[in-house]
Amino acid sequence: MSEIYAILGIILLIATIIDFAWTTLWPDGGAGPVTKRVSLLFWVFLRWLSGGKSSLISLAGPIILIATLVTWILMFWTGWTLVFAADPSSFIDTNDNNPISWTERWYVTGYLLFTLGVGDYIMKEGLWQILAILTAASGLVFITLGVTYILSVLDAVTQKRAFAESIRGIGDNVSEIVMNSWNGENFNDIDLLLNSFSSQLSTLTSQHNAYPILHYYHSSKRDEELTVAVATLDETLTVYKFGIKDGCGPNKLLVHEARSTVDSFITTLRSGYISPAELAPPVPDLDTMRDNGLPVVSTDQFLSSLEDLSERRKALLGSLRDNGRNWPD
Repeated sequence: MSEIYAILGIILLIATIIDFAWTTLWPDGGAGPVTKRVSLLFWVFLRWLSGGKSSLISLAGPIILIATLVTWILMFWTGWTLVFAADPSSFIDTNDNNPISWTERWYVTGYLLFTLGVGDYIMKEGLWQILAILTAASGLVFITLGVTYILSVLDAVTQKRAFAESIRGIGDNVSEIVMNSWNGENFNDIDLLLNSFSSQLSTLTSQHNAYPILHYYHSSKRDEELTVAVATLDETLTVYKFGIKDGCGPNKLLVHEARSTVDSFITTLRSGYISPAELAPPVPDLDTMRDNGLPVVSTDQFLSSLEDLSERRKALLGSLRDNGRNWPD
């Protein structure tokens, strides 16, 4: 039986180390196997519990982050406890010679993992003293990398909300953004912002690849919601590319670059298990823009161009519905 405890403990420790290192140290790897499943399980439960209310969905990110950390702690703690259970005398009670109970094993292992141990118990000489040092070292590494991971995630969340507010700052919807960027002669005023948006979204896409938990961080305020901002930006870019007459739109290279960054962001949605919507969302209203004197193409020509963008727009609509949001008007 003692050998079984040791084998189970070693297997659990290896699985924990792999998942922990995968999630925190491998930017291209996304979340580890255990973290990925724990995150998805809590997300599905919290979405069901929220009933689609954005105020409750906004709590999902912090809850899933805490659940991930607790999972790692329990796996480390249980793994080392099982390893020490391989020898009933691995711990020595300095107060009496009574056998060590499972509660005491948990107690001592916890102290070793998160502090330097407790004086009431000492380790048996030899291998167990070395393992005690390794336990303390693993706890130190876990705390250091865990704090770094949390700070990186929270920094990315802040950047998500700043990007969303930047998009909202130039207009409440696609029509308003397009009309605000028209200076009466051309759309040159939007060029600098398009370059900035591309850079910000590219950074956010890289962060979502490195930390898939960001897909579960949503804001209770629509103005700070990234998925709404990306959908609004992409629809605006679609109008610039296909809805404005040739020679009148913004810089084509900047529009192309911005659309490419949106493509990359859409690719990351798969890592968050976000499925496309079944139907494409409503098309932007060119009539309002036409009535305000903007050089837009005919509605039929615009609708024809949107046929090839159906899957792209369905993916973005799916990302909105995943957190209880509607398509931007």
